[in-house]
Amino acid sequence: MDPCTSDPVAGTFQPVGPILADLGGFTVRRFLPRRERRMVGAWCFLDAFGPLTFGAKKVMDVPPHPHVGLQTVSWLADGEVLHNDSLGARAVARPGTVNVMTAGRGIAHAEETPAQNSGRLHGFQLWVALPDADRHVEPAFVHEASLPTVELAGGRATLFAGALAGARAATRMFSPIVGVELTAAAEGCLHLPLDPEFEHALLPFEGHGDLDGQSVASDALYYLGTGRRALALRAGSWPLRALLLGGVPFRETILMWWNFVARTPDEVREAREDWQAGRRFGEVRAYAGARLDAPPLAARPVPANPMS
Repeated sequence: MDPCTSDPVAGTFQPVGPILADLGGFTVRRFLPRRERRMVGAWCFLDAFGPLTFGAKKVMDVPPHPHVGLQTVSWLADGEVLHNDSLGARAVARPGTVNVMTAGRGIAHAEETPAQNSGRLHGFQLWVALPDADRHVEPAFVHEASLPTVELAGGRATLFAGALAGARAATRMFSPIVGVELTAAAEGCLHLPLDPEFEHALLPFEGHGDLDGQSVASDALYYLGTGRRALALRAGSWPLRALLLGGVPFRETILMWWNFVARTPDEVREAREDWQAGRRFGEVRAYAGARLDAPPLAARPVPANPMS
């Protein structure tokens, strides 16, 4: 048997391609939610942007906008992103650090390229759906600059959410979950233990390699399902970097519309009206510019993970 093979009972895995989305002139690749795969555990949204190089122009400039019912997780492979929110929190995300914002009952924030920057940007914006019991908590923000790193056979894992291989990230999450950046050494095989109760997905973003003999590339999110106790990821002639997301399958049906994660159309409508009227979410006073208007509520929100 090939020593670089995952748990033999794991079975096959499903690639999910992205759609392109425009954020005011800033193009991202959206891997979640997609028709083929709405969620991975409580992870309900995944945008990838870059790699980009730029000059004097501010490449990212997302004006103040609201969130309810979720946590945002900002993870960078390269570059910098400045976060400002309506609590007054201000922090610059860089590689090796993570910004986690708990929206709860409601918060507003803005994200932009800081004035002092490297001229590069490559990263990921993720959302985590809050369980019903916790989705009205008070909003909060944390910036974690010291993250646990697990040395593994054939590489390492940097943990930014949840727990893995005996390590645990400090940031409070509200569901059993995991979020890590993996680095497999060039021409090596990274062996990683997994929780078989979790479903997992892998997003390669630098280098190339294979998983269980099948080539994996940076233009797809690979949904691995549940039941896996281990992952073996082979790198090519260069180190392979990838995100691994996982969690216990989310058993609640959620509605996603614009920047809101809710349960009913009335909740979505109320959140939109509150934002437009200047209620609930507060002001992002550190941002120099106008805030975003909510789009018209012309369509009925669609369940992100309809239960069978």
